[in-house]
Amino acid sequence: MDEWRPGQSVTLRVPASSANLGPGFDSVGLALGVWDRCRATVLGSHGLEITVAGEGAGAVPTDSTHLVYRSLVHAFEDLGEEAPTGLRFECENAVPHGRGLGSSATAIVTGIAVAHALRAVRDGRAAGDIDLDAVNNLAARLEGHPDNSSASVYGGVTLSWSDDPAAGTTTLRLAPHDDLVPVVFTPSTQLSTATARSVLPAQVRLADAAANSARAALLVHALTCAPEHLLDGTREWLHQEPRRPSYPASMALVDTLRAAGHAAVVSGAGPSVLVLATTATAGEVSGSAGDEWRVLLPGIPEHGVHAEAT
Repeated sequence: MDEWRPGQSVTLRVPASSANLGPGFDSVGLALGVWDRCRATVLGSHGLEITVAGEGAGAVPTDSTHLVYRSLVHAFEDLGEEAPTGLRFECENAVPHGRGLGSSATAIVTGIAVAHALRAVRDGRAAGDIDLDAVNNLAARLEGHPDNSSASVYGGVTLSWSDDPAAGTTTLRLAPHDDLVPVVFTPSTQLSTATARSVLPAQVRLADAAANSARAALLVHALTCAPEHLLDGTREWLHQEPRRPSYPASMALVDTLRAAGHAAVVSGAGPSVLVLATTATAGEVSGSAGDEWRVLLPGIPEHGVHAEAT
C-alpha cells in the first residue's frame, strides 16, 4: 500500500435527491440536479480544516463532528484502513438543509466517496475509480434507509431494498421517462428528518398497506413507462397524513396541486413539495404557488456522485 502524500487531492460532486415519491416509502429515490461539491486534500501535518460555503455555512460544525468527515472515517474503517491524519475539506453546498431534499444523505455519500477517491489517488488510480456499490451499502447503513442516498450515488430513479442492512443494500437504477420533469417547491422553514419520523405510527392498517403496495408498483411503471399514471401512482397511505400537522402549508399545497390533476407529494421528510410533472405541464405547475415558495426545476441527472478533474 502506498503512503499518503501531502497535496493529494480529489473533488467530488453529489446530487440532491427526493425520496418516497408518495407510496415508495424508504425505497424509491429520485436524483435532482442540485449539487454539493467537496474538495478534499491531504495535508502535510496533523489536523482537520473544514470550510463551508453556501447552504449550511455558519450553521453546520466545522470540526470532527462534520457529517462529511464522520462519514469518511466510517468509510476508512469499513475498508480496514485509517484515514489520513491531516485533511482539508472545502465544501460548497447547494442542496438546501432540512427541506426534504436529502442534504444529510448527500453529505454521507460525499464523505464515503471522498474516502474511496483519495484511496484511489494514493494507489495510483484515477480519482473516479469509486466502487459505487460499496458507497451505496455503507451510505444506506449510516443513513438508516437507502432511498435518498442511493439516488445520490447512482443518479436517475432508484429502487432499493435490503433483507439485512448489515449484509448490504440492493439498488436498481431505473431510467426515468423522457417526459418526466420534477418541479420542487421549497419553503423557508426547515424540518429535521428525525422530527418528521418521530410522528409516524408503529403500525398501519392492513387495508392501507395493501393499497399502498398497489400504488408503489404503479409508481415505478409511471416513472419509467407511463407518466399519464403519475397522479394515481403517487397516492400513498403510510407517511404524509400522519405528518400533516408537522407541515400544514406543504400539505395544503399538495392538496391544491393534486386537486388540479398534478402528481404532487411531500419530498422526503418535508417540508418541500415535489411535483412529478411532464414537459407539457411543468410551466403551469411552476407557477402554481405563492411567493413564499422557492421554485426549482433541477432536472434529473443521469449519474450520481462523481469525481471532477482537479
